[in-house]
Amino acid sequence: MAEVQTAEPLVHNAPTFETVWAALQETDRMLKENARRHEELALSQKETDRQMQETDLQIKETNRQMKEYNKRFGDFTNRFGEMVEYMVAPNLRDKFNEMGFDFQKVCTNNKFHDNKNNIKFEVDIMLENGDKAMLVEVKTKLTTEHINEHIERIEKMRAYADLRGDKRSFLGAAAGVVIPPGVKEYALKQGFFVIEPSGETFNVTLPYNQPKEW
Repeated sequence: MAEVQTAEPLVHNAPTFETVWAALQETDRMLKENARRHEELALSQKETDRQMQETDLQIKETNRQMKEYNKRFGDFTNRFGEMVEYMVAPNLRDKFNEMGFDFQKVCTNNKFHDNKNNIKFEVDIMLENGDKAMLVEVKTKLTTEHINEHIERIEKMRAYADLRGDKRSFLGAAAGVVIPPGVKEYALKQGFFVIEPSGETFNVTLPYNQPKEW
């Protein structure tokens, strides 16, 4: 009779209670750590949102203050410009007449309208006689843009006069409380007289070459 051999039972490396418990504790620790980091991230995001809201409010307040400042400065500049006009105008005719002109009339804030031909412009100070007229632009701080605008203004004056048979020639001058050297140079090259304050009076600089006439 053959001998029957019995197989030995297989032994599995089954996890012990301690290893399972340790794994659960580590999983719990990781979940809590992730939750903590998520909470910190959420708090950081809230703080960032709050700071952005504060920054947005600060920007809006700064813009409001700038608009208010610009309005006040603009009003001041306009009033100051008007003061300069009235200070310069009374003596300007005498100053130019000393230079050989014969202006008999001086007017301020001249407004010209020709709706039919779409011509509209204003002249701060205008000196006139039967042969010539000088258009003076007055600014607190003169810029090259002001010079270019004044050239366009005189061209409009020329067109306005031609439509009315006015054959006088027109000259240009620019006055400013502050005139940067480059702007003065530019104005003189355009054939303009430049008027600047000097103590209690003002100086007039003749344009380069001959004064331009329109």
